[in-house]
Amino acid sequence: MAEIILQAEPRAEFGKGAARRVRRAGRVPAVMHSRGDLPVHISLPGHDAFLALRHVNAVLTIELDGDQTLTIAREIQRNPLTDVLEHIDLQIVKVGEKIEAAVPLHIAGEPTTGLAILDSQELQVRAEATHVPEVISISVEGLNDGDTIKIADLTLPEGVEAVDSPDTNLVTITSPRGEEPETPQTEAAEALAED
Repeated sequence: MAEIILQAEPRAEFGKGAARRVRRAGRVPAVMHSRGDLPVHISLPGHDAFLALRHVNAVLTIELDGDQTLTIAREIQRNPLTDVLEHIDLQIVKVGEKIEAAVPLHIAGEPTTGLAILDSQELQVRAEATHVPEVISISVEGLNDGDTIKIADLTLPEGVEAVDSPDTNLVTITSPRGEEPETPQTEAAEALAED
């Protein structure tokens, strides 16, 4: 992913009124956190931050007073009606540092029989901050009703490891309720009934 640089301004006023003024100016209030240090209160350009945060687990370079700080978004508050950014909590990270992050799961392909159901929408992983995947695809091509895919069955990108147990179920192939799975015997019986 390309480097995303956001120009920050320091923020000295706090509270709902101050946050509204920041948003009216086309910016979004944010806080940068790091272990052991005091949080740094900033504001970011609203439109640029909105575009940057369309990417899951995007690494953002925050430029403040000539200094650049590498961060990743930890909590994003959006207006439920307008989807406008209201506040961003950022975690300061270092190149090479491993972090834990939630990565969305995506089903790829079609099972031979049944439907693929995700048991979880995301997978908690540990990876270098600059190499956290945006999405993990799980192929269900050729699977049949009753098959499952567990964490142990995944091939994760190099340097990425799952946090949860390898036995954790991620995908189940199942028939829709009220339908029997198609089998060669079922198809043969249907063909005879049509004769």
